[in-house]
Amino acid sequence: MKSPRIAFFLFAVTFACKPVAESQPVEARPAPQQQTIPPSVSAARRSPVAVVAHNVLPTVVNIETEATIRRRRADPFFDPFGFFGGEETAPTMRPQSLGSGFIWSSDGIIVTNHHVVEGASRITVNFTDQTQLVAKLIGVDPDSDLAVLRVDAKNLPAAPIGTSSDLMIGETVVAVGNPYGLSGTVTTGVVSALGRSVPSKEAGRTFTDFIQTDASINPGNSGGPLLNIEGKVVGINVAIYAQAQGIGFAIPVDRAKKVIEDLLRYGQVHSAWIGAVTATLTAEEARRLNIRATRGALVARVFNNSPSSAAGLRPGDVITAVDGKAVDSREAFSTFTATVAAGVPISLTIAREGGTRAIPLRPSDPPRSLGLRILAEIAGLRVADQSRSVVIDEVARGSRGENIGLSPGDVIVGVSGVEVRSVADLDNELTKALDRSSIVLSVARGRYVYNLTFPMGL
Repeated sequence: MKSPRIAFFLFAVTFACKPVAESQPVEARPAPQQQTIPPSVSAARRSPVAVVAHNVLPTVVNIETEATIRRRRADPFFDPFGFFGGEETAPTMRPQSLGSGFIWSSDGIIVTNHHVVEGASRITVNFTDQTQLVAKLIGVDPDSDLAVLRVDAKNLPAAPIGTSSDLMIGETVVAVGNPYGLSGTVTTGVVSALGRSVPSKEAGRTFTDFIQTDASINPGNSGGPLLNIEGKVVGINVAIYAQAQGIGFAIPVDRAKKVIEDLLRYGQVHSAWIGAVTATLTAEEARRLNIRATRGALVARVFNNSPSSAAGLRPGDVITAVDGKAVDSREAFSTFTATVAAGVPISLTIAREGGTRAIPLRPSDPPRSLGLRILAEIAGLRVADQSRSVVIDEVARGSRGENIGLSPGDVIVGVSGVEVRSVADLDNELTKALDRSSIVLSVARGRYVYNLTFPMGL
């Protein structure tokens, strides 16, 4: 949860929103001519990696960001600690970060990581032919660490997009980016593992379904493409373990496709709603529940009037496959559902009562006020807006909220570490947290704030 805005320093630093400077229009900017490999280079030297690098480098860009910073100067006599804000000085621009990206489509769409452009008031894209263009931010998805930019240019050389669904452990991959500002750096390695879940202290969340590779991915590589030996994008690089040796991660391109399409169409991600909470089935849990299945996503809760309840899914079912593709964990099931569009039917293979069966299920768009509805189901709480805060208005009898000791008048100030100041904020954060195993509410009563955990399962 964010700290109160009280400055204990001689000045406070805040990011100010400033319109992005307009880029100069570029009329039908022609694609750079692909330089041919010199005839002096023998066929033996034209290795698959060298050919991939040669073909893809023109599509990789360098991304520079700047933040507008305003400082407040405290009065040394009447307000030495800055309690009253002080006098605001003129805004200054400060370099924020340096990262990578690549051209997704020839009409000026650039893809990078969310953390590369986070907090930026100006984003500049540097192309391999030394052209610099100011980019407009189309949308971001912090949960997948993706951002989509647009530059005013046409006929750009786009990277060929492949698929990550058939990646094999051990196959060769190539990472391209700008580590430490070294433009056009190419590294190679193999796919070390698939479906990795990686916690990030900086982002305050766990990212799921990452490709792990031993191709070097360092700060500055973030947002660049991971390619197979055919030169097609199979992932988007993310530098998480900056100090690690031989460990790199990338977002699978199949998962990224839907996120990017949603950001381009709506400006935000439209996740289809299943209406079920799952957990990874462990051997201990299987024995406790007398379940024969040994791997899968255990259904912990099915919400009322949801696609899952309409399909007949029950708590205790074990989802072992989606559309014929094996599911061995909650993360794997979450990955499948994250790429599903609303209204498109899917088939779940489940283990129930010693047998298996297929259940057709049609995901839907999340209904309005879904987060508030879930809050009522898991915690028995109803809330209301009051003076830029969220006040608990009602606590249902026998609910978990009542058992914990919550009462009307308590104030919800945060969800899983994110500050909320309105019912709309609360609804939004709860909706984004629906695939988690639990939700942490920060509740204020008097001078104290309590962090209370509400499991999403029954």
